[in-house]
Parts: sequence; structure tokens; C-alpha cells
Amino acid sequence: MKMQSLQNLLNILCIALICVTSTAAVIHVSGYEGRDVNVSCSYGEGYESYEKYLCRDDCGDSDVLVKTTEAKKNKYSIYDDKEKQVFTTTISDLSSVDAGKYWCGVARTGKDTYTEVRLEVVPDSCCDRSTNIQGYEGGSVSISCSYESEDQNNLKYICRGKQPSTCLQQALITSDNTHNAQFRITDDKESRKFTVNITSLTQEDSGSYLCGVHRNTGLDVFSAAELEVKEWCCVKSNILTGTMGRPLTMQCPYPPQHETNRKFLCKGDQRNNCTDMVTSQTSGQTDLRFTLQDDVSSSSFSVTITELKADDAGTYWCGSDSQWSPGNYTKIQLLVVFLISTVETVRSQSTHVSGKQIKDPSLFHSVVFIVPAVLLAVLVFALVILCKYKCYKEQGGGVNMNRNRTKAADAEEAMGGADIYENPEAATCSKKRSSRQQSTCHQNDDTGGDQQDSIYQNLVPTEDIYSTLFYSKGDK
Repeated sequence: MKMQSLQNLLNILCIALICVTSTAAVIHVSGYEGRDVNVSCSYGEGYESYEKYLCRDDCGDSDVLVKTTEAKKNKYSIYDDKEKQVFTTTISDLSSVDAGKYWCGVARTGKDTYTEVRLEVVPDSCCDRSTNIQGYEGGSVSISCSYESEDQNNLKYICRGKQPSTCLQQALITSDNTHNAQFRITDDKESRKFTVNITSLTQEDSGSYLCGVHRNTGLDVFSAAELEVKEWCCVKSNILTGTMGRPLTMQCPYPPQHETNRKFLCKGDQRNNCTDMVTSQTSGQTDLRFTLQDDVSSSSFSVTITELKADDAGTYWCGSDSQWSPGNYTKIQLLVVFLISTVETVRSQSTHVSGKQIKDPSLFHSVVFIVPAVLLAVLVFALVILCKYKCYKEQGGGVNMNRNRTKAADAEEAMGGADIYENPEAATCSKKRSSRQQSTCHQNDDTGGDQQDSIYQNLVPTEDIYSTLFYSKGDK
């Protein structure tokens, strides 16, 4: 009898424990560090008006984290959806210490009911390994992402960055929407691999990407890829300078396997938006100044412009591959310069009078400059300013010239034209005094007739005397 009573007591105790812990399965929840996580617990019908709470450890009064009667406490908040008979607790700003065991509790008369919760907190980053992919500007790349067999029918997607917590919300494309302007996604379920193709690449597309597979329970599964988009490289890049009106030849190497490919030279700032100037297929050529000659033995072709024009300056692209594969073209920056001659006049011939030299400008020195077309406008502007300055100076000097000519005319009236010719010595002395060589006049008094004949031969007309008087006064 005593044994039967003890068995009944154990049965009652087991029933009580079952009521406390509930028969529900353990709820597994995962979250990322620094992010939020939701813990949802269901309850039976008839408990809608009862208080619900989330607790840890022994669920004593000090272990209760939040309850529906206060809605929010510290980093915990709770909401009871009575229609669905589910209450949800949100834990914000997760950290590693938040990982562990929790209890969803429903308060009632006697013993409360509980549901066990296991929370896993993981770093918000991915992944230990990543696939390195390279592409070129304007080209395309493909990123392949593997998944497990149980995920065949799950949602697939790709996003930028390394944070799994926000990847799905910021997805660039998903398997529900298989393509857009730049991205396209295809799923090969037999090989358990989905592929994302990215077109029209720019250097801004470089960076980290995450391939994601969504799971209904637990965290999504990710794989990482690093994409590097390089600037287009070419066989070589040249800067050439040519002279307007003269011929110029450009050299364009190509890979040996392109021996039979169409060769071309086009002009434009961008290689994928340039205008053909000449091709190995002469049909359609509009500018006959451009000629192309292919040298198969050296795996190169040359393009000659017979007579350069100012408009020929710019960027050119030599190519042997219409797909613009990297390394199969040459970029040429052509500068066109003008040939301009400027003459500087220097008077170096001298006139001898009585053993003295008077400089006579007559020898010209020519200096040739090569001036780039872009500087021509600057030079023209500078010349205009200089001309204006000279005109101003000449206008100011013209007043002095008129005054000098008036004084010269008065001197002529005083001396008389005949007296000048009758007394050449006086004219010569007057001329030399104005040149600050008065002592020579006294020496002329002692010279013979031959010396006087020489003076008469070197004597200039009246106009030149006036000019001599003017320049002499100018020297003073």
C-alpha cells in the first residue's frame, strides 16, 4: 500500500513539473552582435489576458527581464499579439554576454508555464575566406555561389559589404527578381550553385560582396567574394607631337593571334565611344589623309596622316579586337603644334665719318619658335597688348618729334640752304657737337683738301641733317 502511495506522489510531481516547463520544444534563436533579435513564444487559448514575461536563470523576481505590464525595460521590449496568441520579446544591441538560456513565461494562479529559449549571438561579419575576382572597366564578371542541398528552393540573393545582418534588406538582386539593369542571377539546382553576372563595370563596383541563402529558421548562410575592377590597360600608351601641315605616323602593335583581325584607328576621349578614322577594311573611310599599313611580320600596323590639321589633336585608339579585350589596343594622345617665325631686327652696319662709327641698323636675325596650338591664343593676346603699348609710346614721342622738326626748320632758315653747302665744315662741326665730339671740329681746321673732299662725299642731304639733329637731341 505504501509503495502505491509513493508511486502516486511521483506521478503528481511529474505532472506538476510538466506544467512548469511545458511540453513545447526548445526555441532556438540567433542574432548578430550590435543588432536586434526577436524571441517569439506562443501560449494556449484562454491565457490572452494573463501577464507574459521573459526571464533568465531561475526566473526569480530579480531574473525577470521584461513583462507585458511594463512593455519596455532597458534593452528589452515586449508585445503580446492576443489574436495570434503569440508574445514577442525584442532584445536590442546584442553582445556576446547575451548568449545563453532564456524562458518565456506566462503568469497564472499556482505554477507559471515556461518555454525554453536558446539564444546564439555571432559576430556581424563574414567570412573567413572569400573568392577573389577581377574585372575591367566596361566589362562584365560572374560571381558563383554554392549552397547545400536542403537550400535548393530557398531564396538566393547578393549584396555589397560584409555585414550579414543587413544583407537581405540591401540585396542588389534576388532569385525572386532575376535581373535588372546591371545584375542578373541564375540558379543551377542540379549543381547547387547560383551565379550573379555583373555588367557595365566601373571602378566604383570594386569591393566586398556576400552571396546569401535565406533560411526560415536560424541565420542565413553566406559566402564572400572580393571584386577588383581595374582600369583598362593597353599594349602601351603614347604621347605624340606633330607639326601642322606636316605628315605624322602612329605605330600600333597587336597580339600575334590577331593577325587576321580587323585593324582600326578611332578618335574619341573614350575607347568605347570613338569614331573610326581608318580601318584595314577601307570601305566607309571618310578622311583620305589617313592611311593604314599592316606589317604582319612585326605584329603591328602603322597609320600615317599625310598633312596634319589643328583639328587632328586629341585622343586616338589603335585596336585589333572589336570586343576591346584588355591588352589588345594602344592609346595615343596627339598634340599638334604650329610653326611660327618671329624676326628681330638688329642694326649692325656702321657709317664712318672722320674715323668715327655711327651704328646703322641693317642686319636681321631670325629666331624660330615652335608654339603649341593651345598657346597661340595667349601669344596673340600678348602681341595685341604690346602693339597698343607701342602705339601709346609713339603718340607721346610724336610731340617731341614735331618740336624737334620745328627747331630744325628754324635752324635751316638761320643758316640758309646755300650756306650749308658753301660751308660744309660748319655743318660737319655742328653735327659732331650734337654727338658730343666737339674736339673733332678743331682737328678739321688742320686737315687738307683731301680730308675736305671726303667730308663732302659723306655729306648727306638736308633731310638727313635734320634727322641727325633730331637723334642727337634725343641722345642729350
